[in-house]
Amino acid sequence: MESPIVEEYLEAIYKLQSDDRPLGTTELGRSLNVSAPSADQMVNRLSEKGLVRRGRDRGIRLTQDGEREALQLIRKHRLSERFLVDVLGLDWKDVHDEACKFEHILSTEVETRMSEMLCNPATCPHGHPIPGVDGTVALEAATPLSEMKQGSTAVIARIGEEKRDLLEYLATLGMMPGRRVRIEQIAPFRGPMLVDVDGATYALGREVAEKILVKETTT
Repeated sequence: MESPIVEEYLEAIYKLQSDDRPLGTTELGRSLNVSAPSADQMVNRLSEKGLVRRGRDRGIRLTQDGEREALQLIRKHRLSERFLVDVLGLDWKDVHDEACKFEHILSTEVETRMSEMLCNPATCPHGHPIPGVDGTVALEAATPLSEMKQGSTAVIARIGEEKRDLLEYLATLGMMPGRRVRIEQIAPFRGPMLVDVDGATYALGREVAEKILVKETTT
């Protein structure tokens, strides 16, 4: 088992790495609230461990071993979120930070028992897929709400960013995974979107709408 700081870096790199653009130390450091030089130093350590590599574009990517460890950590984190909500009754907006503490201490046995107790859930409370024991991730295709057309109807699939202030705000609007939403009106020049949620209409800024991933429906 790696140290918590190493695990945090692996998890962050997994979530930030992309096939179409390189991940740099500035972006990585920003996501972890550390300086770019500190992030660069840790990436060098992870490279020596065989957990990350840098491509010709200097982009940071996980190796096969690094990805396996990242997915194990993410599985523990999302199972912990599910447990905190479904069993302990914690609020949807609070569990991400609490699960960050759980994920580093769960043994494989406790993780297995927790999954069985929860009937092997497919997603966390925020809609993200829980990786399987074998590392597979069943990620459903979804579109940012900001890209939906006026008059369209969709179901919220997941929340792209699990920051407490965003989750708290969306909770007050009832905008959680599984809720149906309808785009009533879209202001021009990237203005706000008027969105109906269970008969109540709210104005959403595009920055927030970009973080809500949905699946369009026909009704």
